[in-house]
Amino acid sequence: MDSAAAIRAAIERLSSSEAEALLYDWNEWARDNQRPPEGEWANWLILAGRGFGKTRVGAEMVRSWVKDFPFVNLIGATADDARDIMIEGESGILAICPAQERPRYLPSKRRLEWPNGARSLIFTADEPERLRGKQHMKLWCDELGSWRHPEAFEQAMLGLRLGALPQAVVTTTPKPIRLLKELIADTGTVITRGSTYDNRAHLASGFFTRIIKRYEGTRLGRQELNAELLEDVEGALWSNAMIEASRVSKAPEMSRIVVAIDPATTSGEDADETGMVVAGRGVDGHAYVLHDLSCRLPANDWGNRAVRAYRELHADRIIAETNNGGDLVEDVIRVIDRDVSYRAVHASRGKVVRAEPISALYEQKRVHHVGVFAELETQMCSFTPDKFDGSPDRVDALVWALTDLMVEREPIPNIRFPELNRERNWRPTSAY
Repeated sequence: MDSAAAIRAAIERLSSSEAEALLYDWNEWARDNQRPPEGEWANWLILAGRGFGKTRVGAEMVRSWVKDFPFVNLIGATADDARDIMIEGESGILAICPAQERPRYLPSKRRLEWPNGARSLIFTADEPERLRGKQHMKLWCDELGSWRHPEAFEQAMLGLRLGALPQAVVTTTPKPIRLLKELIADTGTVITRGSTYDNRAHLASGFFTRIIKRYEGTRLGRQELNAELLEDVEGALWSNAMIEASRVSKAPEMSRIVVAIDPATTSGEDADETGMVVAGRGVDGHAYVLHDLSCRLPANDWGNRAVRAYRELHADRIIAETNNGGDLVEDVIRVIDRDVSYRAVHASRGKVVRAEPISALYEQKRVHHVGVFAELETQMCSFTPDKFDGSPDRVDALVWALTDLMVEREPIPNIRFPELNRERNWRPTSAY
């Protein structure tokens, strides 16, 4: 009898209670790189690709900690992420706990109540002020690289002060942001690295034939699959340092706000994203990127998202590129709200030619990101004149928004990339 058959035979001899105990025994199923490090560490940073099993590790650490510590709290990138991934997800806390250990989830109170009396408060990085004054014995921080407000982590660390050995497990796909680099450099941080391929045996074959085929060998694939912390691309129109130098945590009063859309013409998991960026022009004459709402959703869903942002932020206009979608965007928007102020834009010039004046505004420190937009910034810092891996939908939406806010038609030579000089008619406005 081979080993696989012997294992199956042994499992078949188990009683139902023994089988359940084995099913929920994480020590039996965890890979070596999913086990917590030894020693007295402050932060366990798991830098791993999509599908590695980061969520399972975080959830299992919480499940283990609450047996001995009454205050084990959770922080997700957004409220939706905390609920849909960390708590209710397939590898989230509710799924990995046997019935007798499973906590009661109280969404309205933003907490989990465990059978032994322990409590887990639920926070999001979108609301850093809620973390002010809160105390923790242990923390699970998920997708730190996508946290819009880095100060949320600072507040969390200030509250990580209860018990003899306060600790945090941080699970994230790497992004080249300052917060993550500082955590890596911290002497109290133990780092575990892993890739999507480590968990191949437990991932659907379709995921590999579809996703791997699409991204393997690309810069985005190196980051999202192989979990490489990538530095700037030589020749890119933007750099991480350029964006970081002008990042702010709060925007001034806006004199004008636009919602820009670069629509995908198909939907589904294999479709391009619909780029959607909200930006404003402040009373100081500078531009502020307020939200990246890009998504991979059917037309009616991204249309509702755009109109909702338009209404809630009191935007002046929705702008959309019509090269591929034609009248699609306006038709979608008008069905949802016929009174929306809308303008179609048509790309008569190449992406780089349109993006270069916007890059110049960043160099002049006239554009500020209000918080962190990890996916958008990754696209920006990969955008070069000669090539780009994938479709830069978020960058396109950004460029359309900032062009509407900050650019007027007037000839300007290309200084940074003289090989692109041609008849051109766009330049930053002088009305700063």
